[in-house]
Amino acid sequence: MSSITVASEADQTVGRFGGYGGRYVPESLIPACQAVADAFAQAWADPGFRGSLARLLSVYAGRPTPLTPALRLSAELGVTVLLKREDLTHTGSHKINNVMGQAMLARRMGRTRLIAETGAGMHGVATATAGALLGLPVKVFMGERDVERQAHNVFRMRLLGAEVVPVATGSRTLKDATSAAMRDWVADADEAYYCVGSVIGPHPYPTMVREFQRVIGDEARRQCATELPAAVPDYVVACVGGGSNAAGTFAGFVDTDAKLVGVEAEGGSGAANGEIGVLHGFQSLFLQDEHGQIREAHSIAAGLDYPGVGPEHAYLRDLGRARYVTVADAEAIAAAVRLARTEGIPPAIESAHALAWVINAAGTSVLPSGSTVLVTLSGRGDKDLTTLMTEAEL
Repeated sequence: MSSITVASEADQTVGRFGGYGGRYVPESLIPACQAVADAFAQAWADPGFRGSLARLLSVYAGRPTPLTPALRLSAELGVTVLLKREDLTHTGSHKINNVMGQAMLARRMGRTRLIAETGAGMHGVATATAGALLGLPVKVFMGERDVERQAHNVFRMRLLGAEVVPVATGSRTLKDATSAAMRDWVADADEAYYCVGSVIGPHPYPTMVREFQRVIGDEARRQCATELPAAVPDYVVACVGGGSNAAGTFAGFVDTDAKLVGVEAEGGSGAANGEIGVLHGFQSLFLQDEHGQIREAHSIAAGLDYPGVGPEHAYLRDLGRARYVTVADAEAIAAAVRLARTEGIPPAIESAHALAWVINAAGTSVLPSGSTVLVTLSGRGDKDLTTLMTEAEL
C-alpha cells in the first residue's frame, strides 16, 4: 500500500482530497480561512511551535498514551485486540490533541477568543480547558438535544469558564451547533478564532485537524513496532463521525499493509451511505434526500450524530484504501458493556462503535481468527453513564 498516498501535496495546499474538500464559504470568510491556512503553514514549519505543542501534550495532556492489550476480550474473540488509549488523556478524549494545537495557533495569530461547536461535549470541554490554560475566553455552541443528554460535560465547560450556547434550530444536534458556530465566526472573524473539532469545514481545517491528530497514529505505529512481531497490525479500526480520531490514527498506517476500517453510526453513515454534497464549507459525502437536502443524522452517541464525513475519509473510501461500515445503537451499547466487564475499561459510546464492529466481525472472513487489530479508544465512558443506565441491560 505504500504506493497510495492520502493526497498529493498540491492537492492539500488548496484543500482538496481528490474531488472532495475545498472552501465553500461566504466571501467575507475567505480572508479569515486564508489567514488560518497561512498561520498554520508557518507554525507547522516552525520547530519552536511544534516543540512547544509536543511539550504541552506531554506535561499537560499526558502523552504518549499507552497501547493496552485487551487480553480477556482477545481470548474470547480469537483475535488480538490492542487499544490505543486516548481515553487516558487529560479531559478524557483525543480532542485535546487538536484543540491545544489550534489554541496555540489562535494565540500566535493574535486572536482574543475561541469559538467551538460540540456534540458529545468532549471538544467543548477540551476547548474550554485550553481557553482556561491560555487565558482565552471560550464560547461553545451545542445543540439543545445534546445539552440534555450530555449535562455532565455542559457543567464541565461552565466550570472551566466557557459560555455554552444551546442551539434550538433544526435537529438541535451537532450539525446545527456547527452552523451556529460558523455564523458567530462570520460576525467577528478579525478577533475570534473558530476551533473546529473534527476533520470537517473549509480548508485548511480538514488537513490541519488531521495533522494535529496524527500524533495518535504516529505513536501507535511506534508502539505496534515494539508490541507486534509483524510490527504493523492487520487491521486499524476507529469510530467515525466527522472523523478526526480515525484520520489521525489512519495517518500513521496509510502507507502500510494494514486494513483501515472506519465505523460509523447506522443513522449517521455519511461515508458508507452518503452522496456528494456541500455543507459547512466543504464538499464531501452527506446523507441527503431525493431533493439533495441534508437529512438529519441519528446516533445514540452524540459525537457521531453528524450527517457527513470529513473529505479525506470520502477520498480514502473512493480509493479503496479504507472501508467504512456501520453499527447500530444497541450493538454499540452492548460493546461498551462488554469492554467494561472484560477489561475494566468503560469506553465512550462513540468508541464502542469501533469495538462493536470488531466483536461482530471476529472469526469471520472479514476479520479472520488470529488477526491483530488496533482499535482507537477515542474517549472514556464517564460522560455516557446516564445513557448507559437507561439503555444497557445489566
